[in-house]
Amino acid sequence: MRRSRSTRNRTAWAALVLLGTAMGATAIPADAAPATTAQTVTCPTGWGSLAKTRAASTTTPVRNVRTGRHTCYDRMVIDIPGAGRSSLGYSVRYVSHLYQDGSGRLIPVGGGAVLEVRVHAPSYDPNTGALTYPARAGRPLPGVDLTGYRSFRDTRFGGSFEGDTQLGLGVRARLPFRVLRLDGHVIVDVAHSWNGTP
Repeated sequence: MRRSRSTRNRTAWAALVLLGTAMGATAIPADAAPATTAQTVTCPTGWGSLAKTRAASTTTPVRNVRTGRHTCYDRMVIDIPGAGRSSLGYSVRYVSHLYQDGSGRLIPVGGGAVLEVRVHAPSYDPNTGALTYPARAGRPLPGVDLTGYRSFRDTRFGGSFEGDTQLGLGVRARLPFRVLRLDGHVIVDVAHSWNGTP
């Protein structure tokens, strides 16, 4: 039996809709900026800009620091592979200036506001003293390029002193932020705005 032209058109249209739905379900990498869509995006709110701390520490060293752009926030990830979530401690707070631990030396950080990010983990092997993260005090973080970021403006390595690793994160303004812990990672997200818009 022959199908009418309108039936064939409806069948073809249904197949296209199903294909489009399947393609839309494809996962987007965690550190990639998703494509712009016509849908309204609602960003999380309520993070605030007050200091956030967690009292824990580990001798497992920092191995890397990386960043990523998201729809609602910019993200910094400090990689401490092998450290369990419960052993990861941190202190993240806005400061007027970044002063290096130990020496007290001023480290200039670009941007309208400065977040001091301190993780309670060394960036060297405690047994040998060998560096595990190839950063230099006062210099930008190696391998981090902030071109195109909406909140992040600058990064600086403060140093590693008495088991803590200190980083400076320059942001556009004093914006809300959150800190997350996962096994092997401390994550700092800085929102693009206060009002929950992307």
